[in-house]
Amino acid sequence: MNCPLSVEGAGLLAPGLTGWLASRAILSGEQLYLASPISAPVAALLPPNERRRVTGLVKLALHVAQEAITQAGSDPQTIRSVFASSGGDSEVLDKICTALTLPDRPVSPTHFHQSVHNTTAGYWSIATRCTQPSISLSAYDSSFVAGLLETAALAWAEAAPVLFIAYDVPQPFPLSERRIIAAPFGVALLLNPRPTQPRLATLYLHQTAVSATSTSADPELVRLRIGNPAARCLPLLQAIAQPAGQQVTLADESGMGLRVEVTP
Repeated sequence: MNCPLSVEGAGLLAPGLTGWLASRAILSGEQLYLASPISAPVAALLPPNERRRVTGLVKLALHVAQEAITQAGSDPQTIRSVFASSGGDSEVLDKICTALTLPDRPVSPTHFHQSVHNTTAGYWSIATRCTQPSISLSAYDSSFVAGLLETAALAWAEAAPVLFIAYDVPQPFPLSERRIIAAPFGVALLLNPRPTQPRLATLYLHQTAVSATSTSADPELVRLRIGNPAARCLPLLQAIAQPAGQQVTLADESGMGLRVEVTP
């Protein structure tokens, strides 16, 4: 697995990281990282009726996806996609479980149809009118690595660009007692198997046994990385933001993972 992938666009939203362009100096180490709260994403692509129905998780994913597509100047109707979330929409799950404890079990039909793992992909297709193939997956804390592998495989097999979106948000109580996600984090990368210009970087992926993941010199970014499964990408984002080439490792829960060579 040594085929190159051009990073044509990136989207990012997390505490203290409000967009790729605004965050690049922080990721490259030129500016101090401060974990300031973020404003709630709006999901402006969605029609008003759909926008009122969706949860914060969906809005986060659509926000970063739109940023990556806009930055690359691509038509979203032509782009395949991969969505990765460690646990899906816990807000909807919590509402359904609460409804099941009430007399007559009044589960909302809207919540019922939003409970599937590919809900976000469905709203993305509604927002963009995209009918291209889309994959939604989960691999618990390894969801970013699994999603990146799936994106690479799809891009190389189809010889076409693929939009990869990874996203997770804190769980509502009482789910938060069993599954701790410290802060919201969403990232999107538009990856093209063809060498394109302009591009943010070129990635070379190697699947291999990995004993430890790359980390950061900034303890606050380390805390963010370990506090959200989607934020496991931070070493990769930091390498993309650097002006010189780097190599990072991204471990999964099985002892396998990825070694990624990043060239500017």
